[in-house]
Amino acid sequence: MSHRVGKLFCIICLIFFRLAVTRAQHQHPAHVAWDYGDSRGPTHWGELEPDFAACKNGYHQSPVDIRHPQSADLPAIHFDYKQSPLHIIDNGHTIMVNYGPGSFLRVGSERYELKQFHFHRPSEEKIEGKTYDMVVHLVHADEQGNLALVAVLLEQGQANSLVDELWHDLPKTKEKEELKDVEIDVGGLLPEDRHYYSFSGSLTTPPCTENVRWFVLKQAVTVSPTEVERFPRIYRNDARPTQPLHDRVVLESR
Repeated sequence: MSHRVGKLFCIICLIFFRLAVTRAQHQHPAHVAWDYGDSRGPTHWGELEPDFAACKNGYHQSPVDIRHPQSADLPAIHFDYKQSPLHIIDNGHTIMVNYGPGSFLRVGSERYELKQFHFHRPSEEKIEGKTYDMVVHLVHADEQGNLALVAVLLEQGQANSLVDELWHDLPKTKEKEELKDVEIDVGGLLPEDRHYYSFSGSLTTPPCTENVRWFVLKQAVTVSPTEVERFPRIYRNDARPTQPLHDRVVLESR
C-alpha cells in the first residue's frame, strides 16, 4: 500500500511540475534589468534584450557632446506649463515626476504635451566637452506619439525651490508612484533665456528609441550644493556616456 501511495505522490508531483512549466512558458518574459554598472550598464544595454538593439546599433543616439554647432534661424520655443499635482516615483533608475495633462511646448507649428520629467547626474549632455552637475529631461509627446525632449542643464549656485520641494518629497519605496498633497509648477526649472541647441537623437535609456527631437537649453539653471549632493545618496551615477554624432548637425538658435 505504501508503495502505491508513493507512486501516486510522484505522479501528482510530475503533473504539477508540468503545469508549472506550461504556465511559465505562456507568461510574459521577466522585466529585463539594466543599470549603469559594469555588467548591465550602457556598454551592454544592446545585448540584454532584442528590443534594446538600438542602444548598440543605432546611428543617431543620445546624449551627445555639442561642439561647433551651426547657427540658424530656429523658431522660438514657447512653454505653456500649468501646475500639476505631484506624482513622484523612484523608478529604480532615477527620480521621475509624472506630470498632469494640459502643459505644452510649441515650436513652430509643432505642439507637444509634457508627460514627465526626470534627473540625471552628472549631466548626460556636454557643451564643448563640459559636463554639468546634473540635468533634468522634460519628456513631451505630440498626438501621434512623436517625442520631443528638453534638456535643462543644472549647475551649483543658488537653490531651486522646485528641486528643494521634490527632494523633500522623495518616495520611500522604489517603483511605487506617490501622490503628494502639493502642486508644483515645472516652469520653475526653466531658465530665463530660452535659446537652444537642436538635433535628432534618441532616448538615453533602453530601448534607446531614435527619431526623438531634442532641445538642449543653452542657459543652465542653478541648484544649491546641498540639492546636488542629495541626489547621489540615491543614485551615484545615472548618466549614459555621450554617443557619436555621425552625420548629424547640431543647430543653434540665434
